[in-house]
Amino acid sequence: MIVDMESQLGEENGLRGEDGSEEAIAKPSPMRRGFRFWTIIFALCVTGLLGALENTVVSTSMPTIVEDLNIGDNYIWITNSFFLTSAAVQPLFGQLANVFGRRWLTMFIVAVFTLGSGICGGANSANMLIIGRAVQGIGSGGINMIVDVIVSDLVPLRERGNFIVIVLTVYSIGSSMGPFVGDIIVQRTTWRWVFYVNLPVGGFSLVLLFLLLHTHYQHDTTLSQKIKRIDYVGNIFIMGETAAVLCALTYGGSRYAWSSWQIIVRLVLGLAGLVLFMVFEQSKFLSRARGSTPPIQKSNLTCGHHQHILVQGPSLLGAVLHSSFFPGHLGSSPARAGVQMLPITLVAIPGAVIAVIVLSKFGKYKALHLAGFVILTLGMGLFAHLDRFSSDVEWIVFQIIAALGSGMILNTLLPVFQAPLAESDQAAATASWAFMQSFGNIWGVAIPASIFNNRFNKYAYRISDVSVRQVLSNGHAYQYVSNTFIDGLSGSVKNEVIGVFSDSLKLVWEISIAFCGLVCILVFLEKEVPLRKELETDYGMTEKDNIQAKNGDIPDAEKAGSDISHT
Repeated sequence: MIVDMESQLGEENGLRGEDGSEEAIAKPSPMRRGFRFWTIIFALCVTGLLGALENTVVSTSMPTIVEDLNIGDNYIWITNSFFLTSAAVQPLFGQLANVFGRRWLTMFIVAVFTLGSGICGGANSANMLIIGRAVQGIGSGGINMIVDVIVSDLVPLRERGNFIVIVLTVYSIGSSMGPFVGDIIVQRTTWRWVFYVNLPVGGFSLVLLFLLLHTHYQHDTTLSQKIKRIDYVGNIFIMGETAAVLCALTYGGSRYAWSSWQIIVRLVLGLAGLVLFMVFEQSKFLSRARGSTPPIQKSNLTCGHHQHILVQGPSLLGAVLHSSFFPGHLGSSPARAGVQMLPITLVAIPGAVIAVIVLSKFGKYKALHLAGFVILTLGMGLFAHLDRFSSDVEWIVFQIIAALGSGMILNTLLPVFQAPLAESDQAAATASWAFMQSFGNIWGVAIPASIFNNRFNKYAYRISDVSVRQVLSNGHAYQYVSNTFIDGLSGSVKNEVIGVFSDSLKLVWEISIAFCGLVCILVFLEKEVPLRKELETDYGMTEKDNIQAKNGDIPDAEKAGSDISHT
Protein backbone atom coordinates (compact mmCIF):
# COMPACT_ATOMS: atom_id res chain seq x y z
CA MET A 1 0.00 0.00 0.00
CA ILE A 2 3.04 2.21 0.32
CA VAL A 3 3.83 2.99 -3.31
CA ASP A 4 6.69 5.48 -3.60
CA MET A 5 7.97 7.25 -6.68
CA GLU A 6 11.02 5.02 -6.99
CA SER A 7 11.08 5.35 -10.78
CA GLN A 8 12.49 8.88 -10.51
CA LEU A 9 15.28 7.67 -8.25
CA GLY A 10 16.01 4.80 -10.63
CA GLU A 11 16.47 7.26 -13.50
CA GLU A 12 18.55 9.74 -11.51
CA ASN A 13 20.86 7.21 -9.86
CA GLY A 14 23.28 4.75 -11.40
CA LEU A 15 22.87 1.03 -10.92
CA ARG A 16 25.30 -1.36 -9.37
CA GLY A 17 25.19 -5.12 -9.00
CA GLU A 18 24.46 -6.09 -5.41
CA ASP A 19 27.84 -7.78 -5.27
CA GLY A 20 29.35 -4.31 -5.83
CA SER A 21 30.25 -4.57 -9.53
CA GLU A 22 29.56 -1.67 -11.88
CA GLU A 23 26.73 -2.15 -14.38
CA ALA A 24 25.91 -0.31 -17.57
CA ILE A 25 22.87 1.95 -17.29
CA ALA A 26 21.79 1.30 -20.87
CA LYS A 27 19.19 -1.40 -21.33
CA PRO A 28 20.64 -4.53 -22.96
CA SER A 29 18.78 -6.83 -25.30
CA PRO A 30 15.94 -9.08 -24.09
CA MET A 31 16.85 -11.71 -21.54
CA ARG A 32 17.61 -15.30 -22.41
CA ARG A 33 16.20 -17.60 -19.75
CA GLY A 34 19.19 -19.82 -19.41
CA PHE A 35 20.81 -21.75 -16.62
CA ARG A 36 21.28 -18.68 -14.41
CA PHE A 37 17.60 -17.78 -14.56
CA TRP A 38 16.48 -21.26 -13.55
CA THR A 39 18.96 -21.44 -10.68
CA ILE A 40 17.35 -18.31 -9.25
CA ILE A 41 13.90 -19.90 -9.58
CA PHE A 42 15.28 -22.98 -7.80
CA ALA A 43 16.65 -20.80 -4.99
CA LEU A 44 13.25 -19.13 -4.63
CA CYS A 45 11.53 -22.53 -4.45
CA VAL A 46 13.82 -23.63 -1.61
CA THR A 47 13.22 -20.31 0.16
CA GLY A 48 9.45 -20.66 -0.20
CA LEU A 49 9.64 -24.19 1.20
CA LEU A 50 10.59 -22.76 4.60
CA GLY A 51 7.18 -21.17 5.14
CA ALA A 52 5.34 -24.14 3.64
CA LEU A 53 6.69 -26.66 6.11
CA GLU A 54 6.27 -24.29 9.04
CA ASN A 55 2.54 -23.67 8.67
CA THR A 56 1.37 -27.28 8.71
CA VAL A 57 4.08 -28.90 10.84
CA VAL A 58 3.50 -26.53 13.77
CA SER A 59 -0.29 -26.92 13.69
CA THR A 60 0.08 -30.72 13.77
CA SER A 61 2.43 -30.58 16.75
CA MET A 62 0.58 -27.86 18.68
CA PRO A 63 -1.11 -30.10 21.34
CA THR A 64 2.23 -31.64 22.31
CA ILE A 65 3.94 -28.25 22.50
CA VAL A 66 1.16 -26.71 24.59
CA GLU A 67 1.22 -29.60 27.05
CA ASP A 68 5.01 -29.76 27.36
CA LEU A 69 5.45 -26.03 28.06
CA ASN A 70 2.21 -25.75 30.08
CA ILE A 71 1.09 -22.83 27.93
CA GLY A 72 -2.61 -22.96 28.77
CA ASP A 73 -4.95 -20.36 27.27
CA ASN A 74 -2.02 -18.40 25.82
CA TYR A 75 -1.60 -21.15 23.20
CA ILE A 76 -3.51 -18.96 20.72
CA TRP A 77 -0.58 -16.52 20.60
CA ILE A 78 1.71 -19.22 19.25
CA THR A 79 -0.22 -18.75 16.03
CA ASN A 80 -1.38 -15.15 16.39
CA SER A 81 2.05 -13.66 17.07
CA PHE A 82 3.17 -15.28 13.84
CA PHE A 83 0.20 -13.86 11.90
CA LEU A 84 0.63 -10.42 13.46
CA THR A 85 4.26 -9.85 12.59
CA SER A 86 3.93 -11.59 9.23
CA ALA A 87 1.28 -9.12 8.04
CA ALA A 88 2.60 -6.00 9.75
CA VAL A 89 6.11 -6.01 8.26
CA GLN A 90 5.22 -6.60 4.62
CA PRO A 91 4.69 -2.94 3.61
CA LEU A 92 8.01 -2.09 5.29
CA PHE A 93 9.83 -4.85 3.42
CA GLY A 94 8.34 -3.56 0.18
CA GLN A 95 10.03 -0.22 0.82
CA LEU A 96 13.30 -1.80 1.87
CA ALA A 97 13.37 -3.88 -1.32
CA ASN A 98 13.55 -0.65 -3.33
CA VAL A 99 15.91 1.12 -0.95
CA PHE A 100 18.49 -1.63 -0.41
CA GLY A 101 17.80 -3.98 -3.31
CA ARG A 102 16.47 -7.52 -3.43
CA ARG A 103 19.49 -9.72 -2.78
CA TRP A 104 20.65 -8.66 0.67
CA LEU A 105 17.11 -8.06 1.90
CA THR A 106 16.11 -11.59 0.87
CA MET A 107 19.09 -13.05 2.71
CA PHE A 108 18.25 -10.96 5.78
CA ILE A 109 14.64 -12.20 5.70
CA VAL A 110 15.70 -15.85 5.49
CA ALA A 111 18.22 -15.30 8.30
CA VAL A 112 15.50 -13.79 10.51
CA PHE A 113 13.18 -16.74 9.85
CA THR A 114 15.97 -19.19 10.63
CA LEU A 115 16.83 -17.30 13.82
CA GLY A 116 13.19 -17.43 14.89
CA SER A 117 13.15 -21.18 14.28
CA GLY A 118 16.18 -21.58 16.53
CA ILE A 119 14.55 -19.53 19.29
CA CYS A 120 11.38 -21.63 19.08
CA GLY A 121 13.30 -24.89 19.12
CA GLY A 122 15.21 -23.88 22.23
CA ALA A 123 12.22 -22.34 24.01
CA ASN A 124 11.77 -23.38 27.66
CA SER A 125 8.75 -21.17 28.38
CA ALA A 126 5.60 -19.93 26.70
CA ASN A 127 6.93 -16.38 26.41
CA MET A 128 10.13 -17.49 24.72
CA LEU A 129 8.18 -19.61 22.24
CA ILE A 130 5.79 -16.77 21.43
CA ILE A 131 8.72 -14.38 20.90
CA GLY A 132 10.35 -16.93 18.62
CA ARG A 133 7.14 -17.30 16.64
CA ALA A 134 6.93 -13.51 16.27
CA VAL A 135 10.47 -13.47 14.86
CA GLN A 136 9.54 -16.33 12.55
CA GLY A 137 6.51 -14.38 11.42
CA ILE A 138 8.70 -11.44 10.39
CA GLY A 139 10.73 -13.78 8.22
CA SER A 140 7.70 -15.61 6.84
CA GLY A 141 5.91 -12.40 5.84
CA GLY A 142 9.05 -11.23 4.11
CA ILE A 143 9.54 -14.54 2.28
CA ASN A 144 5.99 -14.59 0.94
CA MET A 145 6.42 -11.05 -0.37
CA ILE A 146 10.00 -11.01 -1.65
CA VAL A 147 9.64 -14.20 -3.70
CA ASP A 148 6.83 -12.60 -5.70
CA VAL A 149 8.85 -9.37 -6.03
CA ILE A 150 11.88 -11.18 -7.45
CA VAL A 151 9.75 -13.17 -9.91
CA SER A 152 8.21 -9.86 -10.98
CA ASP A 153 11.74 -8.56 -11.63
CA LEU A 154 12.58 -11.55 -13.81
CA VAL A 155 9.66 -11.92 -16.20
CA PRO A 156 7.09 -9.67 -17.90
CA LEU A 157 3.72 -9.16 -16.30
CA ARG A 158 1.83 -11.41 -18.71
CA GLU A 159 4.06 -14.39 -17.89
CA ARG A 160 4.52 -13.94 -14.15
CA GLY A 161 1.83 -16.37 -13.13
CA ASN A 162 3.63 -19.15 -15.04
CA PHE A 163 6.67 -18.84 -12.80
CA ILE A 164 4.90 -18.00 -9.56
CA VAL A 165 3.00 -21.27 -9.97
CA ILE A 166 6.32 -23.15 -9.98
CA VAL A 167 7.15 -21.74 -6.55
CA LEU A 168 3.57 -22.38 -5.41
CA THR A 169 3.81 -26.01 -6.50
CA VAL A 170 6.84 -26.59 -4.29
CA TYR A 171 5.10 -24.67 -1.49
CA SER A 172 1.99 -26.85 -1.78
CA ILE A 173 4.02 -30.05 -1.77
CA GLY A 174 5.74 -28.84 1.40
CA SER A 175 2.39 -27.97 2.97
CA SER A 176 1.04 -31.43 2.12
CA MET A 177 4.08 -33.07 3.70
CA GLY A 178 3.69 -30.99 6.86
CA PRO A 179 1.24 -33.24 8.77
CA PHE A 180 3.37 -36.33 8.07
CA VAL A 181 6.60 -34.60 9.05
CA GLY A 182 5.05 -33.15 12.21
CA ASP A 183 3.53 -36.47 13.22
CA ILE A 184 6.79 -38.35 12.67
CA ILE A 185 8.82 -35.73 14.55
CA VAL A 186 6.53 -35.76 17.58
CA GLN A 187 6.36 -39.57 17.72
CA ARG A 188 10.02 -40.35 17.05
CA THR A 189 11.93 -37.44 18.57
CA THR A 190 10.88 -34.20 20.26
CA TRP A 191 8.64 -31.36 19.14
CA ARG A 192 11.72 -29.10 19.13
CA TRP A 193 12.75 -30.61 15.80
CA VAL A 194 9.58 -29.15 14.35
CA PHE A 195 11.53 -25.88 14.44
CA TYR A 196 15.09 -27.17 14.21
CA VAL A 197 14.30 -28.77 10.84
CA ASN A 198 14.19 -25.24 9.40
CA LEU A 199 17.84 -24.60 10.31
CA PRO A 200 19.47 -26.73 7.57
CA VAL A 201 16.84 -25.66 5.04
CA GLY A 202 17.36 -22.01 5.94
CA GLY A 203 21.15 -22.42 5.75
CA PHE A 204 20.90 -24.07 2.34
CA SER A 205 18.62 -21.28 1.15
CA LEU A 206 21.10 -18.62 2.32
CA VAL A 207 23.94 -20.29 0.43
CA LEU A 208 21.87 -20.48 -2.75
CA LEU A 209 20.77 -16.86 -2.47
CA PHE A 210 24.32 -15.66 -1.84
CA LEU A 211 25.72 -17.57 -4.81
CA LEU A 212 22.89 -17.15 -7.32
CA LEU A 213 20.79 -14.07 -6.59
CA HIS A 214 22.74 -11.16 -8.09
CA THR A 215 20.48 -8.23 -8.91
CA HIS A 216 20.75 -4.51 -9.59
CA TYR A 217 20.38 -1.88 -6.91
CA GLN A 218 20.65 1.91 -6.64
CA HIS A 219 24.09 2.88 -5.39
CA ASP A 220 24.36 6.67 -5.69
CA THR A 221 22.62 7.34 -2.38
CA THR A 222 24.15 7.32 1.07
CA LEU A 223 22.91 5.16 3.92
CA SER A 224 21.38 8.18 5.64
CA GLN A 225 19.50 9.11 2.46
CA LYS A 226 18.17 5.58 2.17
CA ILE A 227 17.01 5.55 5.78
CA LYS A 228 15.19 8.86 5.27
CA ARG A 229 13.17 7.34 2.41
CA ILE A 230 11.51 4.80 4.73
CA ASP A 231 7.93 5.73 5.61
CA TYR A 232 8.08 5.44 9.40
CA VAL A 233 4.66 7.01 10.09
CA GLY A 234 2.89 4.80 7.58
CA ASN A 235 4.49 1.65 8.95
CA ILE A 236 3.59 2.57 12.52
CA PHE A 237 -0.01 3.02 11.40
CA ILE A 238 -0.13 -0.36 9.68
CA MET A 239 1.54 -2.26 12.54
CA GLY A 240 -0.68 -0.66 15.17
CA GLU A 241 -3.95 -1.28 13.39
CA THR A 242 -3.00 -4.89 12.61
CA ALA A 243 -2.20 -5.53 16.29
CA ALA A 244 -5.47 -3.93 17.45
CA VAL A 245 -7.61 -5.96 15.05
CA LEU A 246 -5.84 -9.23 15.85
CA CYS A 247 -6.25 -8.72 19.61
CA ALA A 248 -9.97 -8.04 19.14
CA LEU A 249 -10.44 -11.14 16.99
CA THR A 250 -8.42 -13.26 19.42
CA TYR A 251 -10.37 -12.40 22.56
CA GLY A 252 -13.80 -11.71 21.05
CA GLY A 253 -16.29 -14.36 22.06
CA SER A 254 -13.90 -16.07 24.49
CA ARG A 255 -12.29 -13.80 27.08
CA TYR A 256 -14.70 -10.92 26.32
CA ALA A 257 -18.12 -10.75 24.73
CA TRP A 258 -18.20 -9.33 21.20
CA SER A 259 -20.36 -6.46 22.50
CA SER A 260 -17.90 -5.55 25.28
CA TRP A 261 -16.03 -2.25 25.14
CA GLN A 262 -12.69 -4.06 25.17
CA ILE A 263 -13.47 -5.67 21.81
CA ILE A 264 -15.33 -2.77 20.22
CA VAL A 265 -12.60 -0.25 21.08
CA ARG A 266 -9.89 -2.48 19.60
CA LEU A 267 -11.85 -3.08 16.40
CA VAL A 268 -12.67 0.61 15.98
CA LEU A 269 -9.06 1.64 16.60
CA GLY A 270 -7.77 -1.00 14.22
CA LEU A 271 -10.12 -0.21 11.34
CA ALA A 272 -9.78 3.54 11.91
CA GLY A 273 -6.01 3.11 11.79
CA LEU A 274 -6.30 1.38 8.42
CA VAL A 275 -8.40 4.24 7.04
CA LEU A 276 -6.01 6.87 8.44
CA PHE A 277 -3.09 5.01 6.95
CA MET A 278 -4.66 5.06 3.47
CA VAL A 279 -5.54 8.75 3.78
CA PHE A 280 -2.04 9.58 5.01
CA GLU A 281 -0.36 7.70 2.17
CA GLN A 282 -2.59 9.33 -0.43
CA SER A 283 -2.02 12.85 0.90
CA LYS A 284 1.73 12.24 1.13
CA PHE A 285 1.88 11.09 -2.47
CA LEU A 286 -0.24 13.97 -3.72
CA SER A 287 2.06 16.47 -2.03
CA ARG A 288 5.09 14.87 -3.68
CA ALA A 289 3.52 14.30 -7.09
CA ARG A 290 1.96 17.77 -7.31
CA GLY A 291 -1.58 16.63 -7.79
CA SER A 292 -1.05 13.54 -9.93
CA THR A 293 -3.09 10.43 -9.27
CA PRO A 294 -1.40 8.03 -6.84
CA PRO A 295 -0.39 4.78 -8.57
CA ILE A 296 -2.33 2.80 -5.96
CA GLN A 297 -5.54 4.49 -7.09
CA LYS A 298 -4.87 3.51 -10.67
CA SER A 299 -4.71 -0.15 -9.79
CA ASN A 300 -7.57 -2.60 -9.58
CA LEU A 301 -7.50 -1.80 -5.85
CA THR A 302 -10.25 0.75 -6.46
CA CYS A 303 -12.15 -1.49 -8.85
CA GLY A 304 -13.14 -4.28 -6.53
CA HIS A 305 -9.79 -6.07 -6.58
CA HIS A 306 -8.94 -5.12 -3.00
CA GLN A 307 -12.37 -6.22 -1.84
CA HIS A 308 -12.00 -9.71 -3.19
CA ILE A 309 -8.40 -10.02 -2.00
CA LEU A 310 -9.60 -9.12 1.48
CA VAL A 311 -12.71 -11.29 1.29
CA GLN A 312 -10.64 -14.07 -0.25
CA GLY A 313 -9.14 -14.75 3.19
CA PRO A 314 -12.36 -15.81 4.92
CA SER A 315 -13.78 -17.55 1.82
CA LEU A 316 -10.71 -19.61 0.93
CA LEU A 317 -9.87 -20.38 4.54
CA GLY A 318 -13.43 -21.64 4.88
CA ALA A 319 -12.13 -24.48 2.72
CA VAL A 320 -9.01 -24.82 4.85
CA LEU A 321 -11.26 -25.07 7.91
CA HIS A 322 -12.53 -28.21 6.24
CA SER A 323 -9.59 -29.92 7.95
CA SER A 324 -11.57 -29.75 11.20
CA PHE A 325 -14.19 -32.02 9.61
CA PHE A 326 -11.88 -35.01 9.60
CA PRO A 327 -10.70 -34.99 13.22
CA GLY A 328 -14.01 -33.70 14.61
CA HIS A 329 -16.35 -35.94 12.64
CA LEU A 330 -14.37 -38.94 11.43
CA GLY A 331 -11.85 -39.13 14.30
CA SER A 332 -8.82 -38.73 12.00
CA SER A 333 -5.35 -38.09 13.38
CA PRO A 334 -3.50 -35.03 12.05
CA ALA A 335 -1.41 -37.21 9.73
CA ARG A 336 -4.47 -39.04 8.38
CA ALA A 337 -6.31 -35.75 7.98
CA GLY A 338 -3.37 -34.62 5.86
CA VAL A 339 -3.91 -37.60 3.58
CA GLN A 340 -7.63 -36.89 3.40
CA MET A 341 -6.87 -33.30 2.38
CA LEU A 342 -4.71 -34.37 -0.57
CA PRO A 343 -7.51 -33.89 -3.14
CA ILE A 344 -7.27 -30.14 -2.53
CA THR A 345 -3.53 -30.06 -3.28
CA LEU A 346 -3.71 -32.49 -6.18
CA VAL A 347 -6.37 -30.45 -7.94
CA ALA A 348 -5.57 -26.87 -6.91
CA ILE A 349 -2.09 -26.97 -8.44
CA PRO A 350 -3.17 -28.28 -11.88
CA GLY A 351 -6.05 -25.79 -11.77
CA ALA A 352 -3.59 -22.98 -11.09
CA VAL A 353 -1.32 -24.14 -13.92
CA ILE A 354 -4.19 -24.16 -16.41
CA ALA A 355 -5.36 -20.74 -15.25
CA VAL A 356 -1.94 -19.06 -15.65
CA ILE A 357 -1.45 -20.66 -19.06
CA VAL A 358 -4.79 -19.25 -20.18
CA LEU A 359 -3.90 -15.87 -18.67
CA SER A 360 -0.52 -15.84 -20.42
CA LYS A 361 -2.01 -16.79 -23.78
CA PHE A 362 -5.04 -14.48 -23.85
CA GLY A 363 -4.20 -11.82 -21.27
CA LYS A 364 -7.79 -11.84 -19.96
CA TYR A 365 -8.47 -12.46 -16.30
CA LYS A 366 -11.98 -11.29 -15.47
CA ALA A 367 -13.63 -14.45 -16.80
CA LEU A 368 -11.09 -16.61 -14.93
CA HIS A 369 -11.86 -14.85 -11.64
CA LEU A 370 -15.60 -15.10 -12.13
CA ALA A 371 -15.47 -18.80 -13.03
CA GLY A 372 -13.08 -19.52 -10.14
CA PHE A 373 -15.22 -17.85 -7.49
CA VAL A 374 -18.43 -19.38 -8.84
CA ILE A 375 -16.90 -22.86 -8.62
CA LEU A 376 -15.50 -22.10 -5.16
CA THR A 377 -18.95 -20.93 -4.03
CA LEU A 378 -20.40 -24.21 -5.27
CA GLY A 379 -17.73 -26.08 -3.30
CA MET A 380 -18.63 -24.21 -0.10
CA GLY A 381 -22.27 -25.09 -0.65
CA LEU A 382 -21.43 -28.76 -1.05
CA PHE A 383 -19.29 -28.75 2.10
CA ALA A 384 -22.34 -27.58 4.03
CA HIS A 385 -24.01 -30.93 3.27
CA LEU A 386 -21.24 -33.00 4.86
CA ASP A 387 -21.73 -34.74 8.18
CA ARG A 388 -20.27 -37.74 10.00
CA PHE A 389 -22.32 -40.10 7.82
CA SER A 390 -21.01 -38.71 4.52
CA SER A 391 -19.24 -41.20 2.25
CA ASP A 392 -15.62 -40.97 1.17
CA VAL A 393 -16.72 -40.22 -2.38
CA GLU A 394 -18.68 -37.16 -1.23
CA TRP A 395 -15.88 -35.43 0.68
CA ILE A 396 -13.35 -36.26 -2.03
CA VAL A 397 -15.48 -34.89 -4.88
CA PHE A 398 -16.48 -31.80 -2.90
CA GLN A 399 -12.82 -31.02 -2.20
CA ILE A 400 -11.98 -31.39 -5.88
CA ILE A 401 -14.65 -28.87 -6.86
CA ALA A 402 -13.55 -26.28 -4.28
CA ALA A 403 -9.88 -26.82 -5.11
CA LEU A 404 -10.50 -26.29 -8.82
CA GLY A 405 -12.12 -22.93 -8.09
CA SER A 406 -9.41 -21.75 -5.70
CA GLY A 407 -6.69 -22.92 -8.08
CA MET A 408 -8.09 -20.72 -10.85
CA ILE A 409 -7.81 -17.70 -8.55
CA LEU A 410 -4.57 -18.08 -6.62
CA ASN A 411 -1.96 -17.08 -9.20
CA THR A 412 -4.04 -14.74 -11.33
CA LEU A 413 -4.62 -12.09 -8.67
CA LEU A 414 -1.14 -10.62 -8.26
CA PRO A 415 -0.45 -9.89 -11.98
CA VAL A 416 -3.82 -8.16 -12.22
CA PHE A 417 -3.06 -6.04 -9.19
CA GLN A 418 0.29 -5.05 -10.69
CA ALA A 419 -1.01 -4.37 -14.20
CA PRO A 420 -1.91 -0.64 -13.98
CA LEU A 421 1.31 0.25 -12.13
CA ALA A 422 4.78 1.08 -13.43
CA GLU A 423 7.55 -1.49 -13.00
CA SER A 424 9.26 0.87 -10.55
CA ASP A 425 6.26 0.44 -8.21
CA GLN A 426 6.15 -3.37 -8.37
CA ALA A 427 7.90 -4.06 -5.05
CA ALA A 428 5.63 -1.69 -3.13
CA ALA A 429 2.55 -2.95 -4.98
CA THR A 430 3.48 -6.58 -4.30
CA ALA A 431 4.04 -5.78 -0.62
CA SER A 432 0.62 -4.12 -0.54
CA TRP A 433 -0.98 -7.17 -2.11
CA ALA A 434 0.81 -9.49 0.32
CA PHE A 435 -0.25 -7.38 3.30
CA MET A 436 -3.89 -7.31 2.23
CA GLN A 437 -3.85 -11.06 1.69
CA SER A 438 -2.26 -11.62 5.12
CA PHE A 439 -4.69 -9.19 6.73
CA GLY A 440 -7.54 -11.06 5.09
CA ASN A 441 -6.11 -14.34 6.38
CA ILE A 442 -6.21 -12.98 9.95
CA TRP A 443 -9.93 -12.40 9.54
CA GLY A 444 -10.19 -15.70 7.70
CA VAL A 445 -8.89 -17.62 10.71
CA ALA A 446 -10.69 -15.63 13.40
CA ILE A 447 -14.12 -15.34 11.80
CA PRO A 448 -14.70 -19.10 11.19
CA ALA A 449 -13.41 -19.93 14.69
CA SER A 450 -15.69 -17.31 16.23
CA ILE A 451 -18.72 -18.53 14.24
CA PHE A 452 -17.96 -22.10 15.23
CA ASN A 453 -17.64 -21.27 18.93
CA ASN A 454 -20.74 -19.07 19.04
CA ARG A 455 -22.79 -21.69 17.23
CA PHE A 456 -21.51 -24.33 19.62
CA ASN A 457 -22.69 -22.28 22.61
CA LYS A 458 -26.19 -22.24 21.10
CA TYR A 459 -26.35 -26.04 20.85
CA ALA A 460 -24.22 -26.94 23.89
CA TYR A 461 -27.33 -27.85 25.88
CA ARG A 462 -27.54 -31.06 23.82
CA ILE A 463 -24.44 -32.43 25.60
CA SER A 464 -25.56 -34.33 28.68
CA ASP A 465 -22.19 -34.34 30.47
CA VAL A 466 -22.01 -31.01 32.33
CA SER A 467 -18.21 -31.07 32.75
CA VAL A 468 -17.64 -31.65 29.03
CA ARG A 469 -20.12 -28.92 28.17
CA GLN A 470 -18.33 -26.44 30.42
CA VAL A 471 -14.92 -27.28 28.93
CA LEU A 472 -16.15 -26.66 25.37
CA SER A 473 -18.32 -23.60 25.99
CA ASN A 474 -17.43 -19.90 26.14
CA GLY A 475 -15.18 -19.80 23.09
CA HIS A 476 -13.14 -22.96 23.66
CA ALA A 477 -14.90 -25.48 21.41
CA TYR A 478 -12.80 -24.94 18.29
CA GLN A 479 -9.52 -25.68 20.05
CA TYR A 480 -10.82 -29.10 21.11
CA VAL A 481 -11.71 -30.30 17.60
CA SER A 482 -9.26 -33.21 17.61
CA ASN A 483 -9.39 -36.97 17.48
CA THR A 484 -7.57 -37.16 20.82
CA PHE A 485 -10.31 -35.25 22.63
CA ILE A 486 -13.16 -37.01 20.81
CA ASP A 487 -11.78 -40.51 21.45
CA GLY A 488 -11.51 -39.75 25.16
CA LEU A 489 -15.29 -39.33 25.53
CA SER A 490 -17.80 -42.01 26.41
CA GLY A 491 -20.06 -43.42 23.69
CA SER A 492 -23.22 -41.33 24.17
CA VAL A 493 -21.39 -38.09 25.01
CA LYS A 494 -19.06 -38.64 22.06
CA ASN A 495 -22.00 -38.79 19.67
CA GLU A 496 -23.54 -35.70 21.23
CA VAL A 497 -20.32 -33.69 20.88
CA ILE A 498 -19.81 -34.79 17.27
CA GLY A 499 -23.39 -33.77 16.49
CA VAL A 500 -22.87 -30.28 17.91
CA PHE A 501 -19.51 -29.98 16.13
CA SER A 502 -21.22 -30.92 12.87
CA ASP A 503 -23.95 -28.30 13.20
CA SER A 504 -21.42 -25.64 14.21
CA LEU A 505 -19.18 -26.35 11.22
CA LYS A 506 -22.17 -26.35 8.88
CA LEU A 507 -22.84 -22.69 9.70
CA VAL A 508 -19.20 -21.81 8.94
CA TRP A 509 -19.56 -23.26 5.45
CA GLU A 510 -22.88 -21.54 4.92
CA ILE A 511 -21.38 -18.15 5.77
CA SER A 512 -18.43 -18.95 3.48
CA ILE A 513 -21.00 -19.28 0.69
CA ALA A 514 -22.08 -15.70 1.36
CA PHE A 515 -18.45 -14.47 1.31
CA CYS A 516 -17.75 -16.20 -1.99
CA GLY A 517 -21.03 -14.96 -3.48
CA LEU A 518 -20.11 -11.39 -2.54
CA VAL A 519 -16.76 -11.77 -4.27
CA CYS A 520 -18.49 -13.04 -7.43
CA ILE A 521 -20.34 -9.71 -7.55
CA LEU A 522 -17.18 -7.69 -6.86
CA VAL A 523 -15.41 -9.33 -9.80
CA PHE A 524 -17.70 -7.36 -12.14
CA LEU A 525 -16.07 -4.16 -10.80
CA GLU A 526 -12.66 -5.20 -12.09
CA LYS A 527 -11.16 -3.39 -15.04
CA GLU A 528 -9.70 -5.51 -17.83
CA VAL A 529 -6.24 -3.92 -17.98
CA PRO A 530 -3.81 -5.09 -20.70
CA LEU A 531 -0.97 -7.21 -19.29
CA ARG A 532 2.46 -6.09 -20.51
CA LYS A 533 4.56 -8.48 -22.58
CA GLU A 534 7.74 -6.44 -22.19
CA LEU A 535 9.75 -5.73 -19.05
CA GLU A 536 11.97 -2.81 -18.13
CA THR A 537 13.07 -2.89 -14.52
CA ASP A 538 15.97 -1.38 -12.60
CA TYR A 539 16.10 -4.32 -10.20
CA GLY A 540 16.59 -7.31 -12.50
CA MET A 541 19.43 -9.82 -12.27
CA THR A 542 22.97 -8.92 -13.24
CA GLU A 543 25.64 -10.94 -14.99
CA LYS A 544 29.27 -10.48 -13.98
CA ASP A 545 30.42 -11.53 -17.44
CA ASN A 546 28.62 -8.50 -18.89
CA ILE A 547 31.49 -6.31 -17.66
CA GLN A 548 34.05 -8.42 -19.48
CA ALA A 549 31.89 -8.56 -22.60
CA LYS A 550 31.52 -4.79 -22.61
CA ASN A 551 35.29 -4.39 -22.39
CA GLY A 552 35.91 -6.85 -25.20
CA ASP A 553 37.53 -9.50 -23.01
CA ILE A 554 35.44 -12.37 -24.40
CA PRO A 555 34.62 -13.36 -27.98
CA ASP A 556 31.61 -11.94 -29.78
CA ALA A 557 29.78 -15.26 -29.74
CA GLU A 558 30.13 -15.41 -25.97
CA LYS A 559 29.10 -11.78 -25.62
CA ALA A 560 25.74 -12.56 -27.16
CA GLY A 561 25.19 -15.46 -24.81
CA SER A 562 26.11 -13.50 -21.70
CA ASP A 563 24.04 -10.40 -22.52
CA ILE A 564 21.39 -10.27 -19.83
CA SER A 565 18.87 -7.45 -19.53
CA HIS A 566 17.60 -5.80 -16.38
CA THR A 567 14.92 -8.46 -16.16
